[in-house]
Amino acid sequence: MRYPVYETFQSWQGEGVHLGKSTFFIRLFGCPVHCPWCDSAGTWHPDYVPDRIEKIEAAELADFAAKAKPDLVVVTGGEPVIHDLECLTDALETSGLSRHLETSGCREISGDWDWITLSPKRESPPVESALNQANEFKVIVDSERSIDEWTEFLSGQIDSRPIWLHPEWSQHSNAEILNRITEFVKERGSPFRAGVQAHKYYQADILDPSSAKPNPLGGNPKLGY
Repeated sequence: MRYPVYETFQSWQGEGVHLGKSTFFIRLFGCPVHCPWCDSAGTWHPDYVPDRIEKIEAAELADFAAKAKPDLVVVTGGEPVIHDLECLTDALETSGLSRHLETSGCREISGDWDWITLSPKRESPPVESALNQANEFKVIVDSERSIDEWTEFLSGQIDSRPIWLHPEWSQHSNAEILNRITEFVKERGSPFRAGVQAHKYYQADILDPSSAKPNPLGGNPKLGY
């Protein structure tokens, strides 16, 4: 099976429990109609979509990843679950690679994954089966009320799985947002944890020559990249 690939590159995982591990990223092209979100505007925003999206066989993607000898492979997007991912996870498993998925969970998840990070989005809320499969949650905090909103939404999922509270990148220097996360984690404790997109501080993804040109968050240059 061939997959529409926006970019592939080697970096390190900048978030979650696998922070800092050598990582090969496969970013699939998304779909702004069915699951309209990703942290890369180039995978969904109409003003930044590249002229041509290359479609690559699953085995070839696995071969690219294996040559990098990473600790893990992260498949992200766009929204990867709009694709049938079984062929891709089969190819990655055959290559002996650890398979990690980053998704909003807006559809049922296909394929065999070692780890699933679910980041819920207002535009396309996660389906129950995806919530149940998640190994960790990444909540994007774009306002002070976001934490309460998503805590209520995830109330049935609060167990031992980590729930990371990430300041949305345009708010990463907003003291009110950061203080709200800090106080919430201090008050509630586990499974809530303060998170950060560490790779953006290092520009770890951008430095890889295979990565695509950064696009503005939400398609708006004022929000940052």
